[in-house]
Amino acid sequence: MSEKQKLKGKVVAVTGGARGIGFAIATALVAQGAKVSIGDVDIQLAKQAAEKLGAVAFELDVRDRASFAAFIEQTIAHYGQLYALVNNAGIMPMGAFLEEDPALADAQIDINFRGVVYGMQQALPVLLAQGQGHIVNIASLAGRFAIPGAAVYTGTKFAVVGMTEAVAADYRDSGVHFSAIMPSKVLTELSSGTDGADQGIPAVTPEQVAQAVVGVLVKPRLLVAVPDYLQVAHSAYHLLPAWVQDKGRRLLGDRRILEKLDKAAHAGYADRISRLTGK
Repeated sequence: MSEKQKLKGKVVAVTGGARGIGFAIATALVAQGAKVSIGDVDIQLAKQAAEKLGAVAFELDVRDRASFAAFIEQTIAHYGQLYALVNNAGIMPMGAFLEEDPALADAQIDINFRGVVYGMQQALPVLLAQGQGHIVNIASLAGRFAIPGAAVYTGTKFAVVGMTEAVAADYRDSGVHFSAIMPSKVLTELSSGTDGADQGIPAVTPEQVAQAVVGVLVKPRLLVAVPDYLQVAHSAYHLLPAWVQDKGRRLLGDRRILEKLDKAAHAGYADRISRLTGK
């Protein structure tokens, strides 16, 4: 059976699907014959994306448990079923830990981690009741390699990876699958201003992340690095003594975001997420 046949007619809900990685995921899923529900806090942009793809859009604030419950309920009411949830919504402010606005720290915890918790809590009972399904959490290789200059973001992604592993163990015999996708730098608005700050870090496109999502829905895997060749690297890294890790990070210049972030180039994204937090 081809990939397209395996996903044809399957209902997949995607959070943060109006732009960037989320839109690429929705596009790839529709191309595989899936029925896609886009949830996004920017409902107008989400409706435009859905119209373009032949999907459906609903307003979703992942920080609000009731909003997430409504999104899952509306998806099922529209399509009659739910096969998978892709928890994609996330933000990434950058800068020194003590210089970050506390509201942005709270927003990262609420969107990047608490939103994933809410999504899993709302979708999982549905999937367990039918004895099949899949939850895909978009994490980051920052969930395996700590990134100076993005401390709270890194913490939320470590949390997402750890929770995905733990919940997968909780329900390993249920018929429901769980995956954490861990991209390196993704070429979206989120990474703007890092061109001189990330030498040595492989960059990937949203479409590559989207193909990883399609891949795990077709053939389930728990932890998936993007690009795939970093799969071995993130596992081997944690086998090294701490002093070797530290020396290697210093040689690679892991503080480049702190020292070389182009704040002017990153300003547009920073302003948008600041408005999202009400600051």
